[in-house]
Amino acid sequence: MQQFEGKVAAITGAGSGIGRGLALALAGRGAHLALSDVDRDGLAETVALVEESAGTAGGVKVASAHVDVTDRDVVDAWATSVVEEFGQVNLIFNNAGVALSANVSAMSYDSFRWMMDINFWGVVHGTLAFLPHLKESADGHVINISSVFGLLGIPSQSAYNSAKFAVRGFTDALRTELDIEGCGVSATTIHPGGIRTNIARNARFEFADHEEAVDAEQAAVDFEKMTRTTPDKAAQLIIGAVEKNKRRALIGPDAHIFDAAARLSPRASQWALGKLVARGNSTIV
Repeated sequence: MQQFEGKVAAITGAGSGIGRGLALALAGRGAHLALSDVDRDGLAETVALVEESAGTAGGVKVASAHVDVTDRDVVDAWATSVVEEFGQVNLIFNNAGVALSANVSAMSYDSFRWMMDINFWGVVHGTLAFLPHLKESADGHVINISSVFGLLGIPSQSAYNSAKFAVRGFTDALRTELDIEGCGVSATTIHPGGIRTNIARNARFEFADHEEAVDAEQAAVDFEKMTRTTPDKAAQLIIGAVEKNKRRALIGPDAHIFDAAARLSPRASQWALGKLVARGNSTIV
């Protein structure tokens, strides 16, 4: 997909972070937008920002919907409504996600399911709901957000790792199937590093050994200090990956470090990460 003007892009998790960055960037390129989120206030703010930024460009249509990506029927209905409203859909960005920091031994089944339902099944629901419509357009793209934690196992991130590794495998397989089919639709797996979003502020923490010591606010502050990539920059890199029809895209300098570590010596990398976390008695959001 070499240009986005007049194309229709659907985005989950558009109420903040990368989702909002994608909405603004795509509107700037003349794409029509179907935005969704469970956060009604955040979604409304994104719509207002897009309408304000696209005002000078003109011709950009924006629609929004309250969508819980864990509910397959709701996502299916949203995809149908997008096509009914816009006449077609060309891109689906499965971006909605949450964070969970928990040791395996302390993590509750409910929290694990919560994580997988949003971060993995949300991607599956969005992909399967929109894929037939993308094929009808004969000019479509599926963009699924994995993570650097979809490249390397991280202490305290077993659930997040599980979801993001699953997104990676699911999308890699889909991409190959689409290449074989030659239907005019492609797929890209996105591996962001640390991006300055609200994901850490909305994270869950479960540690049996020092549960009371986990300061969620401080963890969020520490996470934001470590991040080097803004959502707007991440969005531009993601859109560039779509333009180049990349199979995978690493977003941010830390993503390239994670990828190199996973390729060169995953054993040594996991040993080093274990030492780092143990020394600081800290968590990685």
